[in-house]
Amino acid sequence: MPVEPRPGRGWLLRLVIAFAFAQGAVSMARPAVSYRALSLGADERAIGVITGVYALLPLFAAVPLGRRTDHGRCAPLLPVGVVLIGGGCALGGGANSLPALAAWSGIMGLGHLCFVIGAQSLVARQSSPAEQDRNFGHFTIGASLGQLIGPIAAGYLISERDGAMARTSAVALLVSAAVAAVSLTSLWRIEHARTVGPNRRAARKVPVGGILRTRGVPAGIFISLAVLSATDILTAYLPVVGEQRGIAPATVGLLLSLRAAATIACRLVMTPMLRMVGRAALLSVTCLLGGLLCAAVALPLPVWALAVVLAVLGFCLGVGQPLSMTTVVQAAPAAARSTALALRLTGNRLGQVAAPASAGLIAGLAGTAAPFVMLGALLVAAAGLGLRGGVRGAADPTPATPAPSRRPRAGRNSG
Repeated sequence: MPVEPRPGRGWLLRLVIAFAFAQGAVSMARPAVSYRALSLGADERAIGVITGVYALLPLFAAVPLGRRTDHGRCAPLLPVGVVLIGGGCALGGGANSLPALAAWSGIMGLGHLCFVIGAQSLVARQSSPAEQDRNFGHFTIGASLGQLIGPIAAGYLISERDGAMARTSAVALLVSAAVAAVSLTSLWRIEHARTVGPNRRAARKVPVGGILRTRGVPAGIFISLAVLSATDILTAYLPVVGEQRGIAPATVGLLLSLRAAATIACRLVMTPMLRMVGRAALLSVTCLLGGLLCAAVALPLPVWALAVVLAVLGFCLGVGQPLSMTTVVQAAPAAARSTALALRLTGNRLGQVAAPASAGLIAGLAGTAAPFVMLGALLVAAAGLGLRGGVRGAADPTPATPAPSRRPRAGRNSG
């Protein structure tokens, strides 16, 4: 597709900053929602349902938003997402029942989806094929920064002493709303005026089924689903595990932030790792090791050992998201890249609905450590898919559905 010169490097830095605040708000709110639900009398199954509702609205909204972005601008979705995130956090802080808390958690999830679809499409559109691995890696550093700071802030604000959890979890959600609002300051003129997608007619020529049949797209979607499910359930269920093992909320927050710090470290060194082993091998090895480490969380480890496990796990999980984005973008037809990214996010949200619900059921039957074994199996399956060559399929230059323009080859690992 014809694209005029891309904007300078400042757009990516400002997008990373905005994503850091938006993700920080969500990462602060997610454990706060779990603690608030516990204060309202929720059990493990109810926590699973509330965590799943966060992904329910996005599950139905992702593809229509992707279609819209394919033939329009990306930037308008960003402030809309911030407003929904902030509103969901603030109103969740005032919720006094589990159904209301679940509903506002769903609004927060919809806002996060809007922001991420707009932001990922912007990176795909304003980066050359040779820059996509690097730029997606840098973009996801924003998410990791938010995941680093958010749980620490939540753990600092939330206290269970003297029955204060209901009040302090509400305060944490209100602070999350304020953090989300800060991201609006970095979104001015972030999209190049001429960097737009294919016209409306061309964007509609690529059916969803054709995108999903394109070799490389299903593998990228499943790997992303597995990695995000692991991150999501770690965030939602580690507070429950900590409560049962006598680990203070502040310590749980530090453990979650340690995982996020390791993810940042991974993304800072991703380019040399790609040059050494290649995208498919890197995805497979890190998913396999991550699966084993997820299962290890189920063991009754001391806090220091749990910290080591989470640090290495965070490093492994840092690979999946940015490389699955590049895999999907470079495999998909050029006229439907935003839709392909939206399908990837739909897979993520499907995992965020099914995995917590399954985790809640498993936790109710076998204890709160059991969901981590389930996550381990999911990541091992993702590693097997990569080893079978599903990721290498992104290099196939023949699309399942005709594309209006020649798309770049994804087999070469760009730096």
